[in-house]
Amino acid sequence: MSHLPVLPPAAQSAGWSVPFLALGFVFAGCASEPDSHVVSAPPPPPPNTRAVTTTTTTTSAPATVVVGNTAYVASAPVVSTTVITQAPPAMQEEVVLAQPSSQHVWLAGYWTWRNDRYEWMAGHWEMPPSSGSAWVAPRWERNGSNYRFYEGYWN
Repeated sequence: MSHLPVLPPAAQSAGWSVPFLALGFVFAGCASEPDSHVVSAPPPPPPNTRAVTTTTTTTSAPATVVVGNTAYVASAPVVSTTVITQAPPAMQEEVVLAQPSSQHVWLAGYWTWRNDRYEWMAGHWEMPPSSGSAWVAPRWERNGSNYRFYEGYWN
């Protein structure tokens, strides 16, 4: 049994079936790729050293943004940090793809904590929100026996 679309008789007699079917095959698997995706994850820690996760959420005060002669109050960004007891794995080497335009900035991949384990978030090209913006990369900082994760952001 065929899963190919069936054309109306008028289209079949007009010789449209081959181009129509070709377009169907071209667009059949089209899907947009997510901004980031999991590439790999390290093995789980040994049973006796299970990581403990604590997530805290803080917000900063609203900022005033001036555009031309008009001042706008920007909504307060939410900053979320994750604290765990297991050290993050070593950074992975990435292949940097061709730069889409001279304005795009490469955002390197990083380890994040999801579903009780580290997951690698692949690097990608991104357009800065404004011409003077600089990317502050996500990072893990050691604090005693814990590791705290700070999300990346445009500054």
